[in-house]
Amino acid sequence: MASASMRQFKAMLRKDVVMELRTKEMLMSMGLYSLLTMVVYFVALSQAGAGFDPRDIAAGLLWLAFIFTSMLGLNRSLVHEKDQGCLEALLLSPVDRPVIYFAKVTGNLLFLLIVEALTIPVFAFLFLQGETIDLRTMALIPLVLVAGSIGIAGVGTLLATMSVNTSGKDFVLAMLFIPLIYPLLLGAVMATGAAIVGTPEALGVFWTGMAWVIGYDVIMLLASYGLYEFIVGA
Repeated sequence: MASASMRQFKAMLRKDVVMELRTKEMLMSMGLYSLLTMVVYFVALSQAGAGFDPRDIAAGLLWLAFIFTSMLGLNRSLVHEKDQGCLEALLLSPVDRPVIYFAKVTGNLLFLLIVEALTIPVFAFLFLQGETIDLRTMALIPLVLVAGSIGIAGVGTLLATMSVNTSGKDFVLAMLFIPLIYPLLLGAVMATGAAIVGTPEALGVFWTGMAWVIGYDVIMLLASYGLYEFIVGA
């Protein structure tokens, strides 16, 4: 049974990845949106006074860009499934609902991580150029990105599935997603900001933020796993 579920998982994940590699529609839209958001932030803050330290707000700006970019991708991934009839076909097939959920989560996670990897160098160039940073603590940022992205993909996939059948799917997803993702955003910004600051005292803040993010991931992924069958069957 486990081997059959794994084969189903791999087949659905491969389908999502192959479709995206053919069109590149989701990656292009998410990537451009994220990069343009960075540019808008930079222009908006370009007239700040001489005493302004971009490291004070850099982590918050980065994660806000990722949150809004992820909503764009999550909506598009489920809308494509709905418009092409793939979602109904999956629900009619003899596939366990949690397998569908984890395949969609993994696909959304991969695409989000690719966009984040493209955004980070631009973010560092615009906001951290000339700043004193500790490369050893900056190396911890990928840890936060992966942990935070798991939570975003897990919760976002569940909520996107709920909202895809509504008339105002974009609005509904945002209304549900933003409040639920707030604890994750708080921990991720805390950990990322501590890694950017790089002082020995900030390392304690970093691990506190990471504990918050990981705890959120575990709780919300388990809740989403349990609820997904009821959501798609509704």
